[in-house]
Amino acid sequence: MVYQIVLFCNFFPLLSLLEVRSNKKHLRSYTGPYVRTSARSGGRVTAPVLTNSTARDVIIYNAPGVSGHSTQTQTSDISSVIDKYKELICSEYQYVSEYNSLPGEQVLLSERFTQPLIIQRHRDQKEREEDIRSSSRTSDQSFCLNRLFDPDNHRISPRSSSRSSDQSVRLNDLFDPDNRRISPRAVILQGNSGNGKSFTVQKIMMDWASGYLYKQRFNIVFHLKCKEINRMSGEKSLEEILSYSCSLTSDQISQVLQETPEKMLFIVDGFDELRLTQDDHPKSPHTDLNKRATPEVTLCALLRGRILPESFLLVTTRSTATDTLSKLLKGPQRFTEIMGFSSEGVEKYFQGFFRNEEFFRKAYEYVKANETLITACSIPVICWIICTVMRERSNDGSDLKSGLETTTSIYADFVSTLLEHHCQGLSQSVSALLRSLGQLAEKGMLEQQVLLDEEMVKETVADPAGSLFLSKFLFKRRVHQEIMFSFMHLSFQEFFTALYYVSLDGNEFKKKFTNVCLKGQFEAVVKFLFGLMNEEVRHTLKRKQGVCVHPNTQNILKDWLFQQRDSLETLHHLFELHEESFVTEVLNGTSLVSVWDRPLRRIDCWALLYCGQCCQSMKQLSLYRWGLTSEKLAMILPVLHKFEELKLKAESDSDMAAVIHAVLRGRTLSSQRVNMEAPMFISELHSSEETDIASVNLSISEDLSSVRIETDRTGISAVTVTFPQSSIINFDWTNVFQEIKTQEQIDDEDRDMPIFSLQSLPGLKMMELSVWSLTECHVTQMISFSENCPSLRELRIKCFHVSEDGLRLLQKSHTRPDCELTIERIDIFDSTRRKISLTAGVFSMVEFRPSQIFRPQIEN
Repeated sequence: MVYQIVLFCNFFPLLSLLEVRSNKKHLRSYTGPYVRTSARSGGRVTAPVLTNSTARDVIIYNAPGVSGHSTQTQTSDISSVIDKYKELICSEYQYVSEYNSLPGEQVLLSERFTQPLIIQRHRDQKEREEDIRSSSRTSDQSFCLNRLFDPDNHRISPRSSSRSSDQSVRLNDLFDPDNRRISPRAVILQGNSGNGKSFTVQKIMMDWASGYLYKQRFNIVFHLKCKEINRMSGEKSLEEILSYSCSLTSDQISQVLQETPEKMLFIVDGFDELRLTQDDHPKSPHTDLNKRATPEVTLCALLRGRILPESFLLVTTRSTATDTLSKLLKGPQRFTEIMGFSSEGVEKYFQGFFRNEEFFRKAYEYVKANETLITACSIPVICWIICTVMRERSNDGSDLKSGLETTTSIYADFVSTLLEHHCQGLSQSVSALLRSLGQLAEKGMLEQQVLLDEEMVKETVADPAGSLFLSKFLFKRRVHQEIMFSFMHLSFQEFFTALYYVSLDGNEFKKKFTNVCLKGQFEAVVKFLFGLMNEEVRHTLKRKQGVCVHPNTQNILKDWLFQQRDSLETLHHLFELHEESFVTEVLNGTSLVSVWDRPLRRIDCWALLYCGQCCQSMKQLSLYRWGLTSEKLAMILPVLHKFEELKLKAESDSDMAAVIHAVLRGRTLSSQRVNMEAPMFISELHSSEETDIASVNLSISEDLSSVRIETDRTGISAVTVTFPQSSIINFDWTNVFQEIKTQEQIDDEDRDMPIFSLQSLPGLKMMELSVWSLTECHVTQMISFSENCPSLRELRIKCFHVSEDGLRLLQKSHTRPDCELTIERIDIFDSTRRKISLTAGVFSMVEFRPSQIFRPQIEN
């Protein structure tokens, strides 16, 4: 091809800088970004010339007689191509297909994408180990996923500062200069399977095409999926690989690639899935844009900067391939890690998933109230699983939380999802893979290690770098690097240990369970074991993963549980097993459930609620020493009436009132079902609020109920009322507590007794007061109370002193014929007692010593 060059200025300096290529090769200048020219057969190129720092036009024509086009026209043509490409990207990338999508079924990306946390640094060994153990297990072995935030306070935990949304890198900042003013040419975006790497890439493509992201930085962005590159055969040039991956034709791509490469971004998605051989990446020698090679070699040439070195790269990968990628990738490089969702991110995801505001709030509040579910949602794919299950339960009319009760079921679904959708070309069967992961997990558990050295891993796992459930890390060791592996989180290590144990035969399992699980830090593993016994979970494991649970395993666990049934941990084991008939069988003989040594957690409340719903009655519940918040109390109120005896410490007076109401209502409505042989008795109900109420005792029998309120006052120390339990379901006990709280201390002065709200107590049969002193004013109140409460049959008062005016008033007073007023005065010096009675208008007074009759006690 012969070119004729017509210059409007002196062209010889420029000509020496031009590389002339024919056919699909371009004519380029390397003097700077503003000196560039190219020509194709049959075309005309206009290029600038730098003379005295001034750009002038250079027009290059080809063969005579053929009309050409100016650079402005060519640029316009390419801009048109890119605009069309953006339109197609917007059309294609606005939708996502989910794991369970049917053919043609899609949802909007905007309804699913939530910005994940991205940090721009490597975490050292200590920080990573703390993050893997981040639930900060105490002696109770908190049974949940990575706590990105404290679920009780719904805030970012200071234990995991790298998880703070304040430190998250925005997508728009990935290629910004660092503090040394160096801009990266290549960015690594590392993350575990299911953490949202591919969704993030799709969001970048969509926002760039829509003009919201990298508008001034990149003219063109290409998306290369390593899964698709694996399916290509034969030799391919970069142009051909791109045409396979996007909507542009080969000619259009050729045109675009001739434009400014410093304005190009190539996104390589899923580098860890790229099938590289030893010969694919060490050299990647070719530098010709149009040279053909195997797709892997061509891609490696792009990654190394052998072709289009001025372009930019964003490469996503799992941690298992990060070291290989960093050696292959051109520089300057930047490392970033995608961490999953923050607490705010989980809420935003729910809001996008459930477009209906009412259902979104209902679903999110339910999940937020359960520590296990809310912390599990920090992993995006688990968040999707939970939301999907909740939506399906809602669509078929089932209970919202049906299918979401146990941690084990969530983990089993997660493992199944990753194996089905993120796994290619396994060299072994799924059951063999899970068994090897279980053996590795057990080794780490026995040695109390969450970071596992490479030698230990390779002893059990054939291809650790290819495992979806292992993360690989490089740590500095003096002058060299050390490779270590870990499970995504300690809870996954515990889950795989349990999965390995249930796959053993009966005798092997019994040895492991007796000699390992019951003697070490394996509490969470034991809970997973019970969860794996659930019928639905066992069916899923067998059908999808080929893992069969030995029949004797369930019997061994159940036999052991019968020996441990008087503890809160028993409730958690039964909650994970989730078989109502067995729960009833175990708990019918339970004598005590108590929480004395730790705060009550929401997951404790869920377990207590579930087990209480399965049983007709239980004996004693003691939640005394640790604060029972209003929210947690509300969770367990529906089953409190099933306990024969309660010891609770509530937060406030209103909480105490709620307990009394719930118990009375529950016992009344379920009187036909509850075993009423023994009376129900709240022996201690305390408030941690600043109040004068010390405790509330509630005793319920089949006919009558009794509520005793003890105070810290010296004036009035106790009030006891007895009534038919069926008649006061809607009585507001808060008014009684508030009345006691707001009254002045009762002494010898004329102060009112805080009892008037009790007059409205339906069916009140008997009231007993313990006071310090009884004045004339108080006697007047007592007489008035008895007259205004027609159901009252007996009014008893215990005191240390009765004023003379009060005594004279009693002698002159009358009460209803069917109501008896009795005052028992105790002499604090010689214990002499005086019994004063007023019955049907007849006054009597008897003095006696304690030895004469039963000695009643006065409570302070």
